[in-house]
Amino acid sequence: MDKHEIQAIIESLLFAAGDEGLNIAQLANVLSLSEEDILTHMTDMKERYLQEASRGIHIVELAGTFQFATKRNLSSYIKRLVESPTNSTLSQAGLETLAIIAYRQPITRMAIEDVRGVKTDRPLQTLVSKGLIKEKGRAEGAGRAILYGTTGEFLDYFGLKDLSQLPSLPDDVQELEGDEETDLFFKTLQNSFTTEEG
Repeated sequence: MDKHEIQAIIESLLFAAGDEGLNIAQLANVLSLSEEDILTHMTDMKERYLQEASRGIHIVELAGTFQFATKRNLSSYIKRLVESPTNSTLSQAGLETLAIIAYRQPITRMAIEDVRGVKTDRPLQTLVSKGLIKEKGRAEGAGRAILYGTTGEFLDYFGLKDLSQLPSLPDDVQELEGDEETDLFFKTLQNSFTTEEG
């Protein structure tokens, strides 16, 4: 593979990894290259993204992992999108994801996806942008995945004083299949919200 092909693969991997990012060892393993080669490519890509003013994203390194991020000088447009009336309500995917985080926090993206059975990158990004969840640290072990938890804005959104006011879940919730558990999380939190609003 030539340089351009390798860097195209790295771009696709970083995009797929979302905000959990990938470290040098993970990229080296997938591409069957040395960590030194990967570091050289990452350095080159980071510099290229920064130099090209026409790009709206760049590559950042956080806690040893690389990930895509939007450029700070464009933050006003992202804020405008988030605050747009058309984006003021949460989708079902967003509510499901939020319910799982609320009951199981702190929790990683992969653990959320294990419950939901589908990719959760977009709902997570929406919830972070709305301030309903935030990073609560990193999980132990390889990759140091981001742990998510709810915020004060989450409590305000659902009219809760604190997390102790979340409705109780049945004792046998762990015995449910993934889809059933997701439905229960979603319905329980949604019912709480509906009751508070009513």
